Amino acid sequence: MTVAIETRGLTKRFGGLVAVDKVDLRAAAGETLGIIGVNGAGKTTLMNCICGLYRPDDGGDVFVGGERVTGQAPHVVAHRGIGRTFQVPRVFRRMSLIDNLLVPVLDRKAPDAELIGRAEAMLERMQLIDLRHNHAEELSGGQQKLLEMARMLMPDPPIVMLDEPFAGVHPVLCKFMIERIEETAHAGKAVLLISHDLTSIYRLSTRVIALNQGRIIAEGGVDDIRGNPAVIEAYLGT
Repeated sequence: MTVAIETRGLTKRFGGLVAVDKVDLRAAAGETLGIIGVNGAGKTTLMNCICGLYRPDDGGDVFVGGERVTGQAPHVVAHRGIGRTFQVPRVFRRMSLIDNLLVPVLDRKAPDAELIGRAEAMLERMQLIDLRHNHAEELSGGQQKLLEMARMLMPDPPIVMLDEPFAGVHPVLCKFMIERIEETAHAGKAVLLISHDLTSIYRLSTRVIALNQGRIIAEGGVDDIRGNPAVIEAYLGT
């Protein structure tokens, strides 16, 4: 399988705290890599290093499609093919849903009507089409997560990174989001998924890595992770 995203020895320190400690990971096209760990394990920091929000200036590299993108600005990394959502949705609150989706494709040389049609199709997929002219601030928290996911998918990135997409989301909406994530992986995208909802992680993930204090303490299939003593100890203590 073609490796879409890879890190080698990725390390990030904040003063004396090693938040990400020599992390090696890889995900192939069509694969969902679940990333689990207790609060403070380094999951979001790892994602921030991959997408360029943090410079991994303490060591290591990030590769997209085999090409090194380490230390490049977030917008450059995004153009190389990484889409990203956040724990707390970052939407343009005073803009309509349609305009939110058009922002990441403003540089595309395509007719406006084509881009608007694509945005409407994406909102239809997320069941937000009836609200397309509403401001994003009028949406519920769960709907804002869907909007952010739709906006992230608009440029059609081959790599998708989702940070706690199910946090604070109603169970019905959570099921809907799981189905959209499954569609995304089936479309051939590499998905990196952070979540405390282990049920969803185990359903969606091809493989899982467990982080603790910035290090990978376990990696493997769902069954391997479920019964791994190091993972159980990290979550429950000795």
